[in-house]
Amino acid sequence: MLDDLTRMAEPYRIKMVEPLKILTREERIRKIKEAGYNPFMLKSEDVYIDLLTDSGTSAMSDYQWAGMMLGDEAYAGSRNYIHLCEVVKDVFGYNYTVPTHQGRGAEKVLFPLLIKKGQYVLGNMHFDTTKAHIELAGGIAKNFVIKEAEDTENYHPFKGNFDVERMEAFIKEVGPENVAFILATVTCNSAGGQPVSMENIKEVKRIADKYGIKLFIDAARFAENAYFIKEREKGYENKTVKEIVREMFSYAEGFTMSAKKDALVNIGGLIALKDDEELYKKVQQMVVPMEGFVTYGGLAGRDMEAMARGLEEVLDENYLYWRINQIKYLGDKLRAAGVPIQYPTGGHAVFIDGKKFLPHIPQNQYPSQVICVELYIEAGIRAVEVGSLLAGRDPITKEEILPALDFVRLTIPRRVYTNSHMDVIAEAVKRVYSKRESLKGLRLVYEPPVLRHFLARLEPVE
Repeated sequence: MLDDLTRMAEPYRIKMVEPLKILTREERIRKIKEAGYNPFMLKSEDVYIDLLTDSGTSAMSDYQWAGMMLGDEAYAGSRNYIHLCEVVKDVFGYNYTVPTHQGRGAEKVLFPLLIKKGQYVLGNMHFDTTKAHIELAGGIAKNFVIKEAEDTENYHPFKGNFDVERMEAFIKEVGPENVAFILATVTCNSAGGQPVSMENIKEVKRIADKYGIKLFIDAARFAENAYFIKEREKGYENKTVKEIVREMFSYAEGFTMSAKKDALVNIGGLIALKDDEELYKKVQQMVVPMEGFVTYGGLAGRDMEAMARGLEEVLDENYLYWRINQIKYLGDKLRAAGVPIQYPTGGHAVFIDGKKFLPHIPQNQYPSQVICVELYIEAGIRAVEVGSLLAGRDPITKEEILPALDFVRLTIPRRVYTNSHMDVIAEAVKRVYSKRESLKGLRLVYEPPVLRHFLARLEPVE
C-alpha cells in the first residue's frame, strides 16, 4: 500500500504521451452547436479533457502491450482464449468463459436466454444499455436501490445497495415465476459509481435462493467495488482484494462484463458462468451467429491476451488506492467550492447533482445536459449526462421518465489523466457554477426511439 509521502502520486511512470489541443472559446461554441448540443457528437480531436466515459478509454500497461504481440489469431482454439479462461477461473472462480466484443454484446447474447416476455429483471439500479437489452429481450427492468442513494448530500458507505425488503415485497406481489433473474451492478453506475456491500450481496443471494431466482452480476467495475468493501466494511480490512472478489462472485450464478472498464482494455466483454453447463451450451449456441466462434467472440487474440493481463493487473491494491483517491481528490475540490455532488464519491467518476446545480431548469429541459454543454464551452471538457435525457421514455406510456437522480458524470479514464488535469476540471466546473443562474434549458429536435441520448440533437430553449 502507498504510504503517506506518495499517497497522491501516480503508481506508474509515463512511457508515451498523446498531445492534446484546445480550441478557442468561439470554436467550441460553434462545435457544440454543430453537434446538436450533444457531446457524443463531438469529434475527439475537438475535446481537451475527455470525461465522456471510462469505457475503453484506459491506458494499457507495458505488460499488456507486450501481450498484444503474442496474439494467436487462430479462428478456433486460440491460446489467448485459453489463457483468458485460466485467469477468469483464478480471479472469479468460474468454470465457463465466453468472450464478446463488449459488455452490451454479452447482454445481447445472455439476456434472451434468461428472459421470457413480460418477466421482470430486478436490479439495484440498471444502467442505460442494460435496461435497453432487458427491454429488447421482452423484459421489464425494475430498480431497488436503497433510498439513501437519492440523498446526494449525506454519507452512506454503500449507496449501491439493494433495498432487499422492498425487492422481496415486489417478488411476493408479482410472483417469483414472473422474475427472470436478479442483476447486481457493482459498482452501481447509475447511483453515482456507488459500491455494494458484501453483506448486501449475501442478503440478495438469500432472497434469490428463497424464491428460486438466479443472481447474476454486472461486473464492469468489480475491482473498484471490492476495494470499497476492503476500505469500508468491517471484517474485510485484512483481506486482499482478490479474496474479496472471489467471495463476491461466489454468491452469483454468473456475470456479464464490459471488459472496457476494470479489465483495463480498449475493447472486449465477457460472459462467465460458475457451473451451469446447460446454460453455457446455450450461450455458446447463441454467441456463434451473433458475436463469432466461442473461442474469440468478436475479439482478436491479442485483445483477449490484453484482457487476461488486465484482469490480473486491476487487482493491484496500489493501483486501486490511487484510482479511488483520484476520484475523491476531484470530488473534494468540488465540494469545497459548494458544488453539489453525489457524496461520497464513487469508484470511477464524480457525479454532479444537476437538479441542485440548476434548480431553475425543469427536468424535461435536461439540466444536466445543459451543464455538460457549458463545461465544454468553458474549457473544452466533455462530460456525459446521466439523467432525464438518458432515462428516455416509459416503454408503455411513452411519457418522459424524470428520475430521482439527475447527474453530470465526470468520468475519469484509468491511468490516463494526472491530478493537474483534475485541478483544471475543478476550476472549470466552478466557473460554470458561478454563472449557473444565467443558464437556460434545452429541448429535443431529434430523438431516436432507443438509447436516445447517444444520437439525440437538441437546441436551447428561448
